[in-house]
Amino acid sequence: MGTLFAVEGSYFEKFYKQTADMDPAQRAAFLEEDDEMEDAHSVAASAGDTDANVDVNEHFVCFSCVDGELYELDGRKSQPTSHGPSSPETLLQDAAKVIKARIAENPNSMNFNVMALSKK
Repeated sequence: MGTLFAVEGSYFEKFYKQTADMDPAQRAAFLEEDDEMEDAHSVAASAGDTDANVDVNEHFVCFSCVDGELYELDGRKSQPTSHGPSSPETLLQDAAKVIKARIAENPNSMNFNVMALSKK
């Protein structure tokens, strides 16, 4: 699988360089103490651009290939869902099968949208 690179000088590049040798718990502790992240969060959280509607059923899910398995990451579920074998080469086709099955459950709905994050 290809490597994604952060924009030079960006927060994410600095974060990666500062935490590259840390385990997940250490990275979490680093983020908890990071003033730059806290400031960015405060600005975004207090912007008040929209009021959240509690009845909204739309949300995002992500499909990822990890250790030869296709996983669906859904914030409404307590853990990732495995959809069986996959590979970086077949990720798009494998995810498309799951997505098509989901759409088939409610074929008249207009509430589906698909986006991909990939290398150039």
